[in-house]
Amino acid sequence: MLNEIDIQKINNIAKKAGNKIMQVYQHDFDVDYKADNSPLTKADIKSNEIITKNLKKLYPQIPILSEESQEVPYDIRKNWEYFWLIDPLDGTKEFVKKNGEFTVNIALIHKDTPVLGVIYAPVLEILYYAQKDQGAFKQEKDKRPQRLPIHKHTNDDILKVIVSKSHYNQETKEFVDNLQNQYKKNIDFVNIGSSLKLCLIAEGKADIYPRLAPTMEWDIAAGQAIVEQSGGKIIKYKTKGFMKYNKQNLLNPYFITTM
Repeated sequence: MLNEIDIQKINNIAKKAGNKIMQVYQHDFDVDYKADNSPLTKADIKSNEIITKNLKKLYPQIPILSEESQEVPYDIRKNWEYFWLIDPLDGTKEFVKKNGEFTVNIALIHKDTPVLGVIYAPVLEILYYAQKDQGAFKQEKDKRPQRLPIHKHTNDDILKVIVSKSHYNQETKEFVDNLQNQYKKNIDFVNIGSSLKLCLIAEGKADIYPRLAPTMEWDIAAGQAIVEQSGGKIIKYKTKGFMKYNKQNLLNPYFITTM
């Protein structure tokens, strides 16, 4: 199945969704709130419509699980061999703040593992994408794709740690303090929104990203594919095991991302 997927077509779908998001972003818009108090905008809904419509047209045999679509019962989806896992607008809080740090995320999951990932940042006009055994790439506007990692952080005295702007809690602080004691290095904090955190690890612009706060499967699936195909890894914080997808509960365990 994976060999039948044209990742360039998935890239184009992500860009189309990003263009629709930008049409909303450039004007005033209303913000609603879901049951979990997370924001929802017209851009989330429009992006979801574009992605699901185009994926169904290209690959009607592959089911879709999206943050903004009706929930699929576990009794049905547990039997899926492949499925699309989508976050049509990752970083809605960043979208509302209009800081540009939000993305379109599209992943293909094989059983419980991401095997393809596309992340598009429409304000930045930067595309990240990866496919199992094909490597990971970054493409900026009107430029040729570059294989990841592009950079190698080589400063032996500094540890670059990505932290979430809105989830820097006590547990994360203690983890960072332990890193500093363990490696005897100065900590250089990197702050950025949405799944762009995972992309920075894949690029080699940072050393570690501890996420000791809640995320959902669709938040990180595309990013995990990109990280892994660039040579990095995402592991569970407590058990050090691999992250799994299509669980009965779609909430992720806390995790650590490194190169």
